[in-house]
Amino acid sequence: MVDEALADTRVVTINGARQVGKSTLARLVAANTDRALLRFLDDPATLRAAQDDPAGFVDHDGLLVIDEVQLSPALFRSIKLAVDSDPRPGRFLLTGSSQVLALRDLPDALPGRMEIIEMWPLAQGEIEGAADRFVDAAFTHGSKLRCESGLRRRDYLDRVVRGGFPEAVRRQPRRRPAFFDSYLSTLVSRDVMQLSAIERLGELRKLLALLASRAGGLLVPGTLSGLSGISRSTLNRYLDLLSAAFLVKRIPAWAAGQTQRAISTPKLAFVDSGIASHLLGQDSGRLAEPGGAAGPMVENFVLMELARQLTWSDQRAELYHYRTKDGTEVDAVLETPDGRVVAIEAKAAATVRTEDLAGLRHLATRLGERFVAGFVLYSGQQTLPFGDRLRAMPIESLWTVEP
Repeated sequence: MVDEALADTRVVTINGARQVGKSTLARLVAANTDRALLRFLDDPATLRAAQDDPAGFVDHDGLLVIDEVQLSPALFRSIKLAVDSDPRPGRFLLTGSSQVLALRDLPDALPGRMEIIEMWPLAQGEIEGAADRFVDAAFTHGSKLRCESGLRRRDYLDRVVRGGFPEAVRRQPRRRPAFFDSYLSTLVSRDVMQLSAIERLGELRKLLALLASRAGGLLVPGTLSGLSGISRSTLNRYLDLLSAAFLVKRIPAWAAGQTQRAISTPKLAFVDSGIASHLLGQDSGRLAEPGGAAGPMVENFVLMELARQLTWSDQRAELYHYRTKDGTEVDAVLETPDGRVVAIEAKAAATVRTEDLAGLRHLATRLGERFVAGFVLYSGQQTLPFGDRLRAMPIESLWTVEP
């Protein structure tokens, strides 16, 4: 994907959460590119050079790779001048740990000159060496999809609490909390502070724990403000910062018209289910207990696996959730530009009840031929039919089925 972008775009930025492998990917691209030059702004001397002489810093005839570019936003103006005077594609490859367009002192976002590629924590297929093509397969085959799985409920909960950060995946379970603690401290004290001056960091950490307890639920700022004691204006600002730092993601509501979508309530998801489980203080054993958060965490896990796949799937689609005024809901709605829809319910349980498909049936009736298929992804091991275009499939199908 990066190679394709560099072939026709002057500036390519790999943007994403800290510790997801952006620098590693940039090194790999540079190693396979003639006359590539790497510069890492985490090095104090390199950062000073970028700040003191940005024009000289970006003067290079081949591909210039600048890691952690958000540390010196003034470079963007010099990059703009460089690519305007020499518009060849593949001039700059940048990486950033905060959403570049959200930086408070960014002088120029290079409109029309830069392509941004988002990089997420590892998907399950990347970890397991599997296909990661559910989105393409669902739109290609619809309810003809089949998957059998040897995984059980506890196996999925282990994956939920592990998350997708490479360092967390490598560690033993007892060592992961130390990584998550360190990650959150760095994120709040460094990345969020780059985006906006925050005086009450303790307030932000308190909000994070509250958000984790509501992952997979509707994002209602008024309710969160009342529960946290944080003013609504400050809370909305914090939510924007946490989204810009790739910690949380808003899933917009699906509706028939764009106007309705714009005013409908989004759903909250954590970009990494391991971080969310850590903030809740629940390992896989605690999640599985009565009163544990297995349901919301599995839903969050499924939503973010779908969100990851949409960044590379051949089939273009947008991710939504669906909820009517009377409470009928569907966890995930994937809609293509031509209006076709695949709908998904996520269940932590190993069995599927008829009522679990109520939202899917409602949406199928409403959409008619536009409804490609509806799936309940559950922790059972078989694919089961539940009527026209409706199937229950193991959660593992997310990363094992192919188009």
